[in-house]
Amino acid sequence: MTFYSTNPDDLLIDAARNGDVTYLKERIAEGADLSITNGRGFTPLIIASYDGHLDATKLLLEAGADPNTQDNSGNTALMGVSFKGYSEIAKLLIENGADLNLQNGSGGTALMFATLFGRNQMVKVLLDAGADTSIRDARGLTALDLAYQQGNEEAFNLFKEHHENA
Repeated sequence: MTFYSTNPDDLLIDAARNGDVTYLKERIAEGADLSITNGRGFTPLIIASYDGHLDATKLLLEAGADPNTQDNSGNTALMGVSFKGYSEIAKLLIENGADLNLQNGSGGTALMFATLFGRNQMVKVLLDAGADTSIRDARGLTALDLAYQQGNEEAFNLFKEHHENA
């Protein structure tokens, strides 16, 4: 792996992006600040989880990284993995206190991201974890509305089943 910066914060961000658990462990042992951000407000946790690095995400959470930090657009690690469909990482984030119902700058939630991008396994994970289906985004739409608009029958049925069992 190639690093182009010698700035320790940049190196920490790069290690998270690359899932470099060895480097992350070294930096954590040295007392690295896990709340640092890059120019877009991404923390090492947001980056590691978004890039699908389960072990790096787990390490960062165990070291005290905040799963509810929001980037410059208001997105969280859980929103990112919901968009990408990384169910196992989502479960890990939720187990470590990720707020299912935080909203970004447009009012979007993790459940809305999963629904909008057809990540139906993720929709199920979030519904099973207790995501609030009544939250509306800046346009006044709920995740169920998004499922309907997308013609995502599977997600629509997941919402219906969730409401019947609630």
